[in-house]
Amino acid sequence: MQRLGPWSREAWTVLALHLLRSSRSPNTGGLFFFAEARMKTQLELNKEKSSFVIKTPKGTRDLSPQQMAIREKILNAVINCFKCHGAKGIDTPVFELKEILTEKYGEESRLIYELKDQGGELLALRYDLTVPFARYLAMNKIKKMKRYHVGKVWRRESPSIIQGRYREFCQCDFDIAGQFDPMIPDAECLKIIHEILSTLQLGDFLIKVNDRRVVDGMFAVCGVPDNKFRFICASVDKLGKMSWKDVRQEMTGKIGLTPDVADQIGDYIQQCGGVSLVEQLLQDPKLSQNKQALEGLKDLKLLFEYLTLFGIAEKISFDLSLARGLDYYTGVIYEAVLLQSPTQQGEEALGVGSVAAGGRYDGLVGMFDPKGRKVPCVGLSIGVERIFSIVEQRMEATKKIQTTETQVLVATAQKNFLRERMKLIAELWDAGIRAEMLYKKNPSFLTQLHYCEETGIPLVAIIGEQELKDGVIKLRSVASRKEVDIKREDIVTEIQRRMSES
Repeated sequence: MQRLGPWSREAWTVLALHLLRSSRSPNTGGLFFFAEARMKTQLELNKEKSSFVIKTPKGTRDLSPQQMAIREKILNAVINCFKCHGAKGIDTPVFELKEILTEKYGEESRLIYELKDQGGELLALRYDLTVPFARYLAMNKIKKMKRYHVGKVWRRESPSIIQGRYREFCQCDFDIAGQFDPMIPDAECLKIIHEILSTLQLGDFLIKVNDRRVVDGMFAVCGVPDNKFRFICASVDKLGKMSWKDVRQEMTGKIGLTPDVADQIGDYIQQCGGVSLVEQLLQDPKLSQNKQALEGLKDLKLLFEYLTLFGIAEKISFDLSLARGLDYYTGVIYEAVLLQSPTQQGEEALGVGSVAAGGRYDGLVGMFDPKGRKVPCVGLSIGVERIFSIVEQRMEATKKIQTTETQVLVATAQKNFLRERMKLIAELWDAGIRAEMLYKKNPSFLTQLHYCEETGIPLVAIIGEQELKDGVIKLRSVASRKEVDIKREDIVTEIQRRMSES
């Protein structure tokens, strides 16, 4: 006879009441229908559970220990660079008042994640780290600050895992707030991007620069109506992802520019170069007559002078197609892209995506200050997710990833040495050495060595009867398998010496 699965309490109740109803009193009908309703509810819940798929929300992901090890290496390199330039760290809430974030990002404001009314406040998840920083400065009446901030942000866009684009992702920001002489902080921000990308060894890269005053001046002299500046700016910003033909079609078809105006814009935005292009545009009969554009071009010329002094001018391209659609930018803007190596001689390097961006936003803090007091700011953001994808692929292909930073495993080849292992590992921990041991009284020596090889632990500190008698610890290199006896009182110093040389 086939054994049936267990019944729920509701099922037994329904059966019992049904038997009572059919064989005894008609007064059990109400109870029966109550139990039957409970039974249906339970069945519906069970049905929902059976169809439930366990997964992360769209555009998000879990990170494994291997992935976290890679990410921490990247973040450490980025943060170390920020600290080398004198930045202080801050943190802000992951959500802000909705009114703080709205109308700060132009067309991209539609991507903000809004939250339901919570305790009388309309909230939204932060879209970036820049607007919260501006709010922080205004709220605390800070007029001068060099800060860095690492944290998650959220954008309700279509995720593309292949391109490293998620709805939840990490940003690393560096900003300089305060009134300073022109272009000195701006040049330092570009220098920081150059240092980080060079340190991470991602391959060849290019940093594109432009100025929003040049962009707005260009639109003005080409005949773009003031009320269409924002929309045309967003279209121009798509040129790296779309062809000029498609961008032109969007300008004329969707936004309503005349073909003549669109073609004039096209003549400008398809130009790129170095300081020589800046000088050429300073002589342009139309742009040179626009006050905004002229100011922007003069600052760009000064910027290139400083970038030459910093030794990075050859990695900078003045690119008129760079527009940066966010509303809060007011001056110099920039974006770093990785370049693919040419597959055949004579081919041009192809851009494979933005990994850093930023610019000057002098009016944002004043939007939060009750008296409208402005604090000039310039900053950058490192695109950790895309960098992470590239580094992850390379590390997985070339070497085993160590998921911990353990420096030494305390081991024994004999039984009944748990207490001695615990004494030794306590000494190492107290000295700040990252150490582990297996949680068994009598682990096999082979198992302990295999654990080191699997996890990438470089050293094994071995203690046994003979070592205890001689007052030494046997130190074994996992890679070379060489063993040496170290005096017990010198073991901490020896491990520290080896770790500093590795």
